[in-house]
Amino acid sequence: MKKVIFTSLVFLLGLSNIMAQQKYTISGTIRDKKNGETMIGVTIYPQELTSIGTSCNAYGFYSLTLPEGSYHIIYTYFGYQPDTLTVQLNTNIKSDRYLSETSIVTSTVVISDTKEDDNLTNTNIGAEKLDIKEINKIPVIFGEKDILKTIQLLPGVKSAGEGNSGFFVRGGSADQNLILLDEAPVYNASHLLGFFSTFNSDALKDVVIIKGNSPAQYGGRLSSVLDVKMKEGNNQRYNVTGGVGLISSRLSIEGPIQKEKSSFILSGRRTYADVFLKATEDFKDNSLYFYDFNAKANYAINDRNRVFLSGYFGRDKLGFGDNFGIDWGNKTGTLRWNSIINPKIFSNTSILYSDYSYNIKVNSGGSVFNVNSEIKDWNLKQEFHFYPNSKNAIRFGFNTIYHNVIPGRFSGEEEETKNVGRYSWDNAVFVNNTMTISDRFNLDYGLRFSSFSILGGDTYNIYENGTLVDSLVLAEGKIGKTYYNIEPRLQFSYMLNAKSSIKGGYARNTQHLHLLSNSTSANPTDQWIGNTYNIKPEIADQMSIGYFRNFKENTYQFSIETYYKNMQNQVDYKDGADINTAPDIESELLYGIGRAYGVEFLIKKSTGKFTGWIGYTLSKTERKIDGINNNEWYNAKQDRTHDLSLVGMYELTSRWSLSALFVYNTGNAVTFPSGKYTIDGNTTFYYTERNGYRMPAYHRLDFGATYTKPHKRKYESSWNFSLYNVYGRENAYSITFANSESDPTKTVATQTSLFRWVPSITYNFKF
Repeated sequence: MKKVIFTSLVFLLGLSNIMAQQKYTISGTIRDKKNGETMIGVTIYPQELTSIGTSCNAYGFYSLTLPEGSYHIIYTYFGYQPDTLTVQLNTNIKSDRYLSETSIVTSTVVISDTKEDDNLTNTNIGAEKLDIKEINKIPVIFGEKDILKTIQLLPGVKSAGEGNSGFFVRGGSADQNLILLDEAPVYNASHLLGFFSTFNSDALKDVVIIKGNSPAQYGGRLSSVLDVKMKEGNNQRYNVTGGVGLISSRLSIEGPIQKEKSSFILSGRRTYADVFLKATEDFKDNSLYFYDFNAKANYAINDRNRVFLSGYFGRDKLGFGDNFGIDWGNKTGTLRWNSIINPKIFSNTSILYSDYSYNIKVNSGGSVFNVNSEIKDWNLKQEFHFYPNSKNAIRFGFNTIYHNVIPGRFSGEEEETKNVGRYSWDNAVFVNNTMTISDRFNLDYGLRFSSFSILGGDTYNIYENGTLVDSLVLAEGKIGKTYYNIEPRLQFSYMLNAKSSIKGGYARNTQHLHLLSNSTSANPTDQWIGNTYNIKPEIADQMSIGYFRNFKENTYQFSIETYYKNMQNQVDYKDGADINTAPDIESELLYGIGRAYGVEFLIKKSTGKFTGWIGYTLSKTERKIDGINNNEWYNAKQDRTHDLSLVGMYELTSRWSLSALFVYNTGNAVTFPSGKYTIDGNTTFYYTERNGYRMPAYHRLDFGATYTKPHKRKYESSWNFSLYNVYGRENAYSITFANSESDPTKTVATQTSLFRWVPSITYNFKF
């Protein structure tokens, strides 16, 4: 009997092995056929098994595992012709694909998805992708294409102020946005005090903003991730692209170093307001300009390994003769190695460098004073993409950063500036899985473990309730306090039917670097500071859920999302604090909690001659900090109840396209004086409730028109005309208070406005 049972088991096991279908993997890299650029987010699926599929990663790599058999593999991307590969899958296959753009333009919307119903099926809640090719259709101030101005038109993203490139996301402050350029952090993403962003759109390939529910590979900020990737350079032929505007010009050159094997791109931009200043007698000694330069090159070692080298260099300069001068700017560098280890494992190794600094020089009464500050990072990131089967895509790896933060240091003419920095070590390990559970249900979950260590080399003061109680000198190389945090992430999407879905998510984010500023928008003299013995990591827990629906064969897309965010260890200032003159910034700080909640509506039309969207946000953002506002909840400075944007674009003819946008938002929360008193003839204003007043509501209408000139051969050109603030609304930039000259018992409020009408014209070319 035992022999019969054993024989039967052997037979059944052998039969099961015979019946079990062998699985094989098809993998490769997907590129744009026209320029050889790797593509992001292309959808890949077998025509015979429509419930199974994948998409390529941020570096163009894809991996799809299927049972043995014959298949028609479909490759689709919105705006590109579908590609089909017929294959007999009986072994692992490597197949690189090249997709071609459709000859007929089917979409002119600025925000587009990788396929028509991708907004329903993917798990990305609170995430939007910008189409770089269409950003120039949006009318903006001074006619300069600007991705940061464009994302401010999305629900949940608020402008930091008139003409400003700073932004607030879901109740967070400006420093709670992680801005990445080719994976390297950018600490101040603005030029000319915020009127331009550091990003030259001609050099950019892909832009994605994630509003709080980011996957586990991202970390270090509470509110959002703005992930910006530069072009790799055309590896087929040489191109020159540029534009000439009223106050700035730009030029980009790209082409193959070795055709289909390596390429490069160089892109530069500069303003020339200083040229006009030199033409005037009164301002000829003044300076006002910025420049930036992007460069990138890549080289294919073989069909499995490719290296990339990219960098950004930008600087602003503002000066009034010999009396005052300030310059500030960013430098970033990325050395990246992509390696296909096997058909299921992709590796990305990056060495990153970031540097932001400012210098101020003041000549007063013959004495020269200098103020300098800098933040510098060296960063190593290792990430693996593992595709074990057609249902799972796993990303895991680590990130280690060495920070050197030099706070603002004051020095006189005879003094040497001592660049004593505060050093810290920022580490994280992460794992994230995107999982297809069924035809209707997709899940994205992950875990991030972060640590932040204070390193020696400086003196740390310790305060209790604002009173100095101790000082600690850490020797160079010694590790002081270390903060540890676990950050879980979870997102899901569930298809209700073919036209609608619901999505939800939870994410915990931790922030170890903090920006100290007395103003509502980013200034070049704002100071970064890491965790200390007083400043603890900021922590945010965000929950969100949304309903998504498409109409008329995906021509119209509608979404409504609601969120609630709870924040710990929030930083604010004592009443009357001035961080620019305080001997120790930390003596001016107070700590507490915060909360932000709201609902976001978006409806957009993505195809046809007329495209655009309507976005609306209803929200509330508050803080509660001991020592402020009688320890009661108060409005955060970025709190705005209503925020509305309407964007429309119309293809009038093959040569002319028109665009318009209207924005409205509740005025910023501000602290105004509640009364005044006079002592010895001097008037002093006193303040009660923190941020208890409002600036006037902000609204404006912009128009734009683009004329594309027909040309033969390969030369292309266009003229862009725009008018910023069509009806001349004098929006308040600031309001100041003073005694009335005719009656000192009365107070006069004076409003300052920056722009009434701003016309612009830009000539763009490409050959």
